[in-house]
Amino acid sequence: MLTDNELLTVIGGSASGFSLGAIIGGIATFIIGVVDGFLRPLKCNE
Repeated sequence: MLTDNELLTVIGGSASGFSLGAIIGGIATFIIGVVDGFLRPLKCNE
């Protein structure tokens, strides 16, 4: 078991710059795809 002082000094779980950028890029790509789908709908099998 860790003592209270050791628990307070644990550092971890924070998002790095790369993971934060990947999350923002993924959300932006999804939103752009949704908007593109509404503006230019593609018919299937026609």
